Amino acid sequence: MSLTALISTVPAWAAYTIVGGLVGIESLGVPVPGETALITGSLLSTHPASRVSIAGVFLAAFAGAVIGDSLGYSLGRRMGPSLIDRLSRRFPQHLSQQHIAYARFLFSRYGIAAVFAGRFVALLRILSGPLAGSLAMSYPRFLIANAAGAASWAGLITLTVHLLGSAAHHWISSAGWVLLAATLVVGLLVSRHAARVFDDRARAYWDEAHHPQTAPGRPA
Repeated sequence: MSLTALISTVPAWAAYTIVGGLVGIESLGVPVPGETALITGSLLSTHPASRVSIAGVFLAAFAGAVIGDSLGYSLGRRMGPSLIDRLSRRFPQHLSQQHIAYARFLFSRYGIAAVFAGRFVALLRILSGPLAGSLAMSYPRFLIANAAGAASWAGLITLTVHLLGSAAHHWISSAGWVLLAATLVVGLLVSRHAARVFDDRARAYWDEAHHPQTAPGRPA
């Protein structure tokens, strides 16, 4: 079966369910590849044979983000810091004590601004709902920032990928999937870079808090 024939058989509802489901699960506090699913769904929508629409991918991701974060907020509000501790024990490689301490600092200091900006950083995207709930942030304020961040994040990714993918199929259709694959790789590299920056800052914050005498910029 050719690639075009295979793509034409993918039901739109299945693509939307996968995108919305993974984004929602990630927003709930579980480290699954929600952003990768969004990029892949956006790529799929650019192929002429695909039944998947870019608007459907955007709406699926937006709904998944808002619902997932809201459920995470509710759990965080009910269970408090113990929920974050459980997530850390369950996913120690993704949610270390350093990550959680730095994320808690950001949310305590910047409030809804951290909720909005956190949508663009993988670890903050995972912790946003549970942390906001455990810190007793006002839900209406959280919901506004969450919805705005979700719309901006999903809109930026779907629009960028769709425009690049559509141009590829229009001008170099024979090599279109090469460019689409490159777009996916670039998106993942940008996401990984943001994660590394967050790791570095989390580590520096942890060192400053626990070993202030040896933190960077201070005499040993």
